[in-house]
Amino acid sequence: MKTISVMKIPWNLAFLHALLLFLIFVFSSVEICNGQDYIFDDDDKKKPSTPPAPPPEQNDCNGIFLSYNFISREKELPHVKNVSAQAWAFKSEITVLNAGAEELPAWKMFVGFQHKELLVSVDGGVVMDGSDFPVDVSNGTYFSGFPQSDLKTSIETAGDINQIQAKLTITGTQFGLRSNSIPMPKSIRLENDGFKCPASRQRGKSTMFVCCKRDPKYKAKKPKATKFLPRQNGDLSLTYDILQAYGANYLAQVTIDNNNPLGRLDHWNLTWEWMRGEFINNMRGAYTHKKDPSGCIYGAAGKYYQDLDFSQVMNCEKRPIISDLPSEKANDDKVGKLPFCCRNGSLLPTQMDESKARSIFQLQVFKIPPDINRTALNPPQRWKINGILNPNYICGPPIRVDPTEFQDPSGLQATSAAIASWQVVCNITRPKLKQTRCCVSFSAFYNDSVIPCNTCACGCEDTDTDTCNPNAKPLLLPPEAVLIPFDNRTEKAKAWAKLKHLPVPKKLPCPDNCGVSINWHINSNFRTGWTARITLFNWEDYSFEDWFAAFQIKKAYAGFENVYSFNGTRLPNRKDTIFMQGLKGLNFLVGETNGSHPDTDPRVPGKQQSVISFTKKKTPGISIKEGDGFPTRVFFNGEECALPTEIPKASAVRSRVSFVSALLVAVMTLVFLIDRFH
Repeated sequence: MKTISVMKIPWNLAFLHALLLFLIFVFSSVEICNGQDYIFDDDDKKKPSTPPAPPPEQNDCNGIFLSYNFISREKELPHVKNVSAQAWAFKSEITVLNAGAEELPAWKMFVGFQHKELLVSVDGGVVMDGSDFPVDVSNGTYFSGFPQSDLKTSIETAGDINQIQAKLTITGTQFGLRSNSIPMPKSIRLENDGFKCPASRQRGKSTMFVCCKRDPKYKAKKPKATKFLPRQNGDLSLTYDILQAYGANYLAQVTIDNNNPLGRLDHWNLTWEWMRGEFINNMRGAYTHKKDPSGCIYGAAGKYYQDLDFSQVMNCEKRPIISDLPSEKANDDKVGKLPFCCRNGSLLPTQMDESKARSIFQLQVFKIPPDINRTALNPPQRWKINGILNPNYICGPPIRVDPTEFQDPSGLQATSAAIASWQVVCNITRPKLKQTRCCVSFSAFYNDSVIPCNTCACGCEDTDTDTCNPNAKPLLLPPEAVLIPFDNRTEKAKAWAKLKHLPVPKKLPCPDNCGVSINWHINSNFRTGWTARITLFNWEDYSFEDWFAAFQIKKAYAGFENVYSFNGTRLPNRKDTIFMQGLKGLNFLVGETNGSHPDTDPRVPGKQQSVISFTKKKTPGISIKEGDGFPTRVFFNGEECALPTEIPKASAVRSRVSFVSALLVAVMTLVFLIDRFH
């Protein structure tokens, strides 16, 4: 048997080999590979769950760099075969970076969503329209920053990314996309004044970006030097002033100013969102609709305020609904005795009454840790205000302004300043199609029919569209039909169509569903002037106090003479609008009432009527029968009303008769001349 000899390695040599291997392992370049997270869809296509690196164009931007990064999405229940009806949960990230040399205060950004998106949450910012989640943003929406609303420059922060950049993480639901597509918005842009944005671009399939720069043509008014942003102009200005500050609470005053000559609020409701766990302990000059202490007792406030009697707390909701007090509470020692308070939520334009164009209320706000110090003052966000049959206001974010100055309560010629002040500006938006709350019908002495309000002018949400057509053209009416409710017009409309040989569809048009309607009737037309008759109808159960109406009538405006049963005047800053309101004692537009015999007679609307006259001296060439005598925009209590899509034309029968008469006269004249010369 052969013996195999094994060479023995000395222990010191083995030790050196081991040491060498150890050193190679430690000092060599070792790369550790981390697995990338992916989200798989039905087609097993990989999509990164983390946002991609910023595009290289960011380094070339000398302005404000905006980016939208799609992160992920996942199919939601229920799973349906119809692609357009399938819901997807998505997550995206928005970045606003100040890459310029000037600070950007109170940034605002628009994202043009286009896939029927519903936002469920926004982290790092707020949706500016003040709506509760989920928010329908299918037509795009505006974002603003919270808590980081101001972006400093890299120069003054030594490139601190946390001070020059804001990041928003949004989650929501979208519809109508196949599994292998990546949903992106139409566009993104900065909404701050003085900036100009080119068309947004895409890098790859999941990143959209744009660099917005200062507009060299923009000439901003030079405001007085202030520490904070200058106060802005808007249709409605709300100021949040801190009057007293303590460690755990503060006293705030809210002032609402109506600055639009056609703006108005009736029975206003104001909402906002507390972002730091605050709650309202008590109020003066207003009240909240709900008083429920459970939100405080079982929340963070209950843990901190162990000895506080929450049964006496005014409101613990994150989004309280606040309303003005009725007039009988104006002199109440506990909740009243504030200037400009307690008018049941009426906010009139200065054109009507300057003293009623402002509302004020005060509230004591309690805070929770970590904001238990006097300087930790944060205004609520996502403000929203509305009324009944009033314009739709869209509010911006609160911006810090110089402290408001007040007349010193001592009566001396001195002023006292608020500890801190924020301003919220709200502007009127024109109502969308079929979303108004009032409508107009047209008629004229030269046409027998009335063109009624448009079908579903004020929406058809509560109408059974299986029994009526929401897109059908409204049927022409006899003049007396505008005096009765829509439900009682059907037979009259059918009979009128038969009499006038007009077609009647099998599925009749739906009603207009408007609470207020206005009829504009051309009453007369002479060589030197003309008149119109205006009738207001209130189809609601409640009355309108101190009502007003406004009519934009560009071609005839210069010839306006007088309104006889209303108080009418030209708006000073609008060269095309006539403003009307009820005379003293006639400023109530009463609600709808029962007929003389409720069992058989239809309900009777509240109505008021007047004649308005015009001269043709200052409007040469005006043609009433061609439509120059009809208004192009109509407002009631600030709400813009829906106008008919057509105007009355001269009756065909009358035109034919006039033509035949003229032809007959011409023939008789010719016969007379021939007979005379022969």
